[in-house]
Amino acid sequence: MPRHVGIIMDGNGRWAQRQGLPRAMGHEAGTRNIRRISEKAHELGVAVLTLYAFSTENWTRPDWEVKALMRIFGETVRREKRTILENNIQLHVIGRLEGIPATLRKEIEAAVRESAANDGLKLNVAFNYGGRAEILDAVKRMLRDQVDPDAVTEELFGRYLYTSELPDPDLVIRTAGEMRLSNFLIWQAAYSEYYSTPVFWPDFDQHEFELAIESYSQRQRKFGGIGESFSSRPSSR
Repeated sequence: MPRHVGIIMDGNGRWAQRQGLPRAMGHEAGTRNIRRISEKAHELGVAVLTLYAFSTENWTRPDWEVKALMRIFGETVRREKRTILENNIQLHVIGRLEGIPATLRKEIEAAVRESAANDGLKLNVAFNYGGRAEILDAVKRMLRDQVDPDAVTEELFGRYLYTSELPDPDLVIRTAGEMRLSNFLIWQAAYSEYYSTPVFWPDFDQHEFELAIESYSQRQRKFGGIGESFSSRPSSR
């Protein structure tokens, strides 16, 4: 069982278009899917679930769609906060929160703060997130801290990433048939296993999630070697 699963939740807009619906309704359907996949991840024993919700590149979408995404995310936080607290979920949000509307930022920070003591599933939402931006931010923080260049190691660098307190993802799932990372956890996913499915995110149900986990369980991870065990995984922490 993977400790950490990352999901690139793709295909909301195409799901809506195929049903003759506005793209915004696809995004709304996608947010409603988060609960059932989180529940299945917890049931199966996954410790960390990271969902790619909004990338730094998504700002280039039409203004109406960006506003809709911000509204939908805010509604989701308000709707699901009680469920998060009642189910012992610890919410994390990674990305540049200073770039999003102030009201939404306050709601996110409140949900993160109120769930901080929970010790169940770590639900990690990548919002206004980009892997390259994360690496640049880490370098800037290291420069501000005047880190000695000779002291820089992969482990030390990992402490400056948004995910500093989390294990690297074992499995990265992408829905809607694409075969690229799209700037998602590009440092952390160096040794991840990948799983792509043609199923659009709103239709990616618990059974589909189980299929991805089953595919992962049948693989032999080598990490550059010739067949090391899962427990020998290198870490940037």
